[in-house]
Amino acid sequence: QVQLVESGGGLVQSGGSLRLSCAASRSILSINSMGWYRQAPGKQRELVARMTRGGDTNYAGFVKDRFTISRDNANNTVHLRMNNLKPEDTAVYYCNALLASTLAVYWGQGTQVTVSS
Repeated sequence: QVQLVESGGGLVQSGGSLRLSCAASRSILSINSMGWYRQAPGKQRELVARMTRGGDTNYAGFVKDRFTISRDNANNTVHLRMNNLKPEDTAVYYCNALLASTLAVYWGQGTQVTVSS
């Protein structure tokens, strides 16, 4: 099993930056992939960015070089650096982990990001 705890959300003005963190309860190198998703009110949850155990990354098109996913192996933490935030980035951001051996998917509780115009 994996427990995920997100932090770093908040209120920021348009054009501002935030860094989200996701702390895992086990070594992130034992997790096949970790990522960030977001869900805005009335919308479906969508992928923001993912990173595989091998370090490969992929981003949603709307990220457009504004967001960067990274990891801190020593502290079992994955980060999402978000720059040039826009009001449409307002959503609850969720951390996600996939264990391929069991096909199990885990979610954190989410952290609210609000971008004011």
